[in-house]
Amino acid sequence: MTVMTVTGRTSTAHPGGTPALVVVAHGSRDPRALRTVRALLDRVRALRPGLEVRLGHIELNAPLLPDTLAALGDGEAVLVPLLLTRGHHVERDIPEMAAASPARTRVAAPLGPHPLLVDALHARLTEAGWPARAPRDSAVVLASAGSRAPASRADTARTAALLAARLGVPVVPAYASAAAPTVPEAVRSLTARGYRRVAVASCFTAPGRFATECAAAAPWIASAPLGTHPAMARLLLRRYEAAPAPATTAPAPDSGPCGVGRGGLGLEGRAGGRPVHAR
Repeated sequence: MTVMTVTGRTSTAHPGGTPALVVVAHGSRDPRALRTVRALLDRVRALRPGLEVRLGHIELNAPLLPDTLAALGDGEAVLVPLLLTRGHHVERDIPEMAAASPARTRVAAPLGPHPLLVDALHARLTEAGWPARAPRDSAVVLASAGSRAPASRADTARTAALLAARLGVPVVPAYASAAAPTVPEAVRSLTARGYRRVAVASCFTAPGRFATECAAAAPWIASAPLGTHPAMARLLLRRYEAAPAPATTAPAPDSGPCGVGRGGLGLEGRAGGRPVHAR
């Protein structure tokens, strides 16, 4: 509900003082990405009726995050990055955009690593044909966009380790840009080690250029992007609920068991610490 303050500024009121959930997507030139993100937000709304859920993009798509925050007036919101590791976007871009707006905001952790993320990855692999009992000569390449940020690579490696524990086979992290190994390099390395069935797990939130290129490098099966999987909607709400408390109170602990606190993710590729815009 929107009301006018005595000063004439717009303020967004939330029932019971509940902050709005602003999902922060990167943005993509691929029209499938925006459709996927909007459908994912619909899943979130279905899980939490009455919660105000809005969308803001870092670039490339409308609404841009500054416009979404401006529409909130001086209302309260929790910004949840639709990104899978820590990096420049969450640690710099999103907080700077939030600080420039009148809205009272908090920035939650990125979506990974987290067991719910692994649930979605596992489900997408199963949909692509991953067997209930994997052969001894099978392995997985976890394909993500890539970043020069060490924290981002550490988060991807942690997700790979969690997925390996779930599947019972080796899982090697690989990247579409800005980091090594590339997906084709990881596939060749596993093949040289005797793994004849190498799958590519798509660690992308939505379809786009990087996801398509990585899937094309799969010698066996390749999973679809995580998209609207139910675990992704639950994970967005989990991060919303675990967002750091305002500075006037004690910080709320992160509910994710992977030890991910405040931080951000540069899930989408970048070169030299800046975003790569080819999508």
